[in-house]
Amino acid sequence: MDRQQEYVLRTVEERDIRFIRLWFTDVLGFLKSVSITAAELENAFSEGIGFDGSAIDGFARVQEADMLAVPDASTFQILPWRPEAQGVARMFCDLVTPDGEPFAADPRQVLRRQLRRAADLGFTFYVHPEMEFFLFEGSDEPRPLDGGGYFDMTPLDVQQDLRRQAIMTLEQMGISVEFSHHEVGPSQHEIDLRYADALTMADNIMTFRLVLKEAALQRGLHASFMPKPMTEHPGNAMHLHLSLFEGDANAFYDAADPLRLSATARAFTAGLLTHARAISCVTNQWVNSYKRLTPYTEGPLPSGEAPVFVSWGRANRSALVRIPMYKPDKAGSTRVEYRAPDPACNPYLALACILAAGLDGIERGLELPPESADNTFELSAAERAANGMQRLPADLGEAIAEMEASDLVAETLGEHLFRHLVANKHREWDEYSAHVTRFEIDRYLPLL
Repeated sequence: MDRQQEYVLRTVEERDIRFIRLWFTDVLGFLKSVSITAAELENAFSEGIGFDGSAIDGFARVQEADMLAVPDASTFQILPWRPEAQGVARMFCDLVTPDGEPFAADPRQVLRRQLRRAADLGFTFYVHPEMEFFLFEGSDEPRPLDGGGYFDMTPLDVQQDLRRQAIMTLEQMGISVEFSHHEVGPSQHEIDLRYADALTMADNIMTFRLVLKEAALQRGLHASFMPKPMTEHPGNAMHLHLSLFEGDANAFYDAADPLRLSATARAFTAGLLTHARAISCVTNQWVNSYKRLTPYTEGPLPSGEAPVFVSWGRANRSALVRIPMYKPDKAGSTRVEYRAPDPACNPYLALACILAAGLDGIERGLELPPESADNTFELSAAERAANGMQRLPADLGEAIAEMEASDLVAETLGEHLFRHLVANKHREWDEYSAHVTRFEIDRYLPLL
């Protein structure tokens, strides 16, 4: 037993922790939990806890259903919203087969594989996400609580208090928050998590989503990470600020470059752009995701600043990849911002595919295309074509086709998970395509 496990056992005894929730995610990024008593914790560390893998979407076929959840002691945290007496804690788990081998289709293991690949090249992958969400009166209809806009100080104290409570809960669980504010849409908010290594951040994102929903529920509200819940307002993004470090040195920084971008950063960004269409089905995995990634329209249907075209630029919020220039001479601040993902993705798979795309750019020495200094929405189709600027998939069906054709995504996810995800997304797209929407009823029934 290692020291971290001994610390957890000691803390459980000293803090009167009665139950420990063992957390893991399914293929689509939904949080799953097995609860054990404190008396079973030592056995869980040494042997894992058995469960039926066929009950978890995409994890196993019935004939190979036996799985073990092995808690990662480094993720131990007490749940602050549960009672202090006979309290509850949680740990994320790695999933293994009965013979002790890592289960290849465990999303956490998928990300671990890419992190080992990066480590073999001398890199550590760091991520800083901007988490956007809406607060609604309930889950039946998207009814906002205010009419506020970007950075507004809204008069409804319930929302500010909710953000404050959520941030305090996150910090009690060891998740550092950089800042928070009201976002563009009514009753839309953003909380930015301080950067961390990618595996820790994926765990943090899963925790964040639960904490926000718990905080809202306690106030009789509903927190939603749905990418585009309202037609007439911008959707929820999860902009990701990415960097690679070599030890304590930022591998993306080069003081001699006008943009302070190293050759490594440029090749990484080129890899992101090359594979952006292929990884879209992972970073934006729902039918609704593509209602957010729509071209700019005048009038009552704004798309906000969601990227649509595969491009990069400085301070260009229409670009897919933005190079933030807040502190250009601070080496540690050099990063690239990937703006396509939404907060309803599976963060383990999304970060694994993003890292795989960037590393492919580094390993192949891909050249960064010319910077897009213009608002990509205002360019004509001919101008975009002349610049070699592709569009992200227009809908989930196109995204599935791009993913199916990608060797990089297949290799990153592994055969088992890749096949299941493709099949799952085909089912979702087929169901959506056959569904008669309210739009069709309102427009066509009176006419046809």
